[in-house]
Amino acid sequence: MWKKLPLIWKILIGMFLGMVWGVLAHALGWDKFTTDWIKPWGVIFLNMLKLIAVPLIFVSLISGIASLTDISKLSKIGVKTLVIYVLTTVFAITVGLALVNIVKPGNTFPEEKKIEYQQKFSESLANKKSVAEQKKQQSLLHFLVDMVPENVVKASSDNSKMLQVIFFAIVFGIAMVLLPDEKVSTVKRFIDGLNDIILKIIDIFMGFAPYGVFALLAALIVDFSADIALFKALGLYFLTVVIGLFFLILFFYPMLIRIFVGIKPGKFLKALLPAQLVAFSTSSSAATLPVTKKQVENELHVHSEISNFVLPIGVTINMDGTSCYQAIAAIFIAEVFGIDLTLGQMLIILLTALLASIGSPGVPGGSIVMLIIVLTSVGLPPEGIALILGVDRPLDMLRTAVNVTGDSTVASIVAKGEGLINNT
Repeated sequence: MWKKLPLIWKILIGMFLGMVWGVLAHALGWDKFTTDWIKPWGVIFLNMLKLIAVPLIFVSLISGIASLTDISKLSKIGVKTLVIYVLTTVFAITVGLALVNIVKPGNTFPEEKKIEYQQKFSESLANKKSVAEQKKQQSLLHFLVDMVPENVVKASSDNSKMLQVIFFAIVFGIAMVLLPDEKVSTVKRFIDGLNDIILKIIDIFMGFAPYGVFALLAALIVDFSADIALFKALGLYFLTVVIGLFFLILFFYPMLIRIFVGIKPGKFLKALLPAQLVAFSTSSSAATLPVTKKQVENELHVHSEISNFVLPIGVTINMDGTSCYQAIAAIFIAEVFGIDLTLGQMLIILLTALLASIGSPGVPGGSIVMLIIVLTSVGLPPEGIALILGVDRPLDMLRTAVNVTGDSTVASIVAKGEGLINNT
């Protein structure tokens, strides 16, 4: 019975049981047992996510950039596609940052609880705050200096140096694109194979997710003494992400379609509903690609020449929903830890979320791994992911639907610009 159950239900069951265990453990005095025997399994799951972060971003970025070799043949369409994808992702991140700074869901935590949580990770926070203070005193150009590694192997051994890994991956991928295909074909096959292996590792690790979520949430509730403020903050965080994602899917994309393509919002959303439902149920934009392609071609009347090029690239590099969520999650975790982020650090979040979205795999759970990159880029402890893992699965489903809608929007806009759409 348990083996046949979809992963989403397993995670939701794990989340529910974790909350029940945490409340009961606090009431019955099982706090020490939970901390000593339950929490370690959550830490193991968190370490699994950290373990795969560097190889995932490196290989996914190279694979994504190397797949853009058709841009040499379709330079006009390729450049237009990339520019629109980047602009929509930046807008999505900005929406997330604006929303979370208005709502401030993490500020519902009482100050004494923030202090208590800070003490639990005092050493980690002290080190990261020290680094953050040093960066505040440095010039803006030093941020660019920090992006270029002097030793890529050393950078790969430290998750806080993820931007350096991203920089090297981008340079590596561009170099592959510029070289003749016969010289890099072996490397491409190796990278593609490595990418498949890493995606399978994520799949294996996500099989452990229900137990990891159970352990993390149970330990979290015990840590916070089953305080109602935890649930209030999580609920407000959840609502903030949902508002941001619904804004993109119901207002932003339909507005772009109306302005640049001339399709009515109602017709656009109705045409994409099957793809959105598949994306919502699978949490995988890659698995949804055949349905997305069918709806875009048959219902939005985008020529296959455009959909064949734009949609697969979108699965690789366009993650508007994921980027919006990562921005909100990073600020929420900072608020819970009582860390005030500067404008410069928020810009780093924007840049890192943008670059991380390019390497986010279109599979369930991939965005959680990428969130570690965003957190470490501004000195936030990755342990803060424990705060949001319990409610992440339904949000993962929703942001995948947003990602698919964004891909379809860009495909329609590019097709309209090239005269390869019939929306009459």
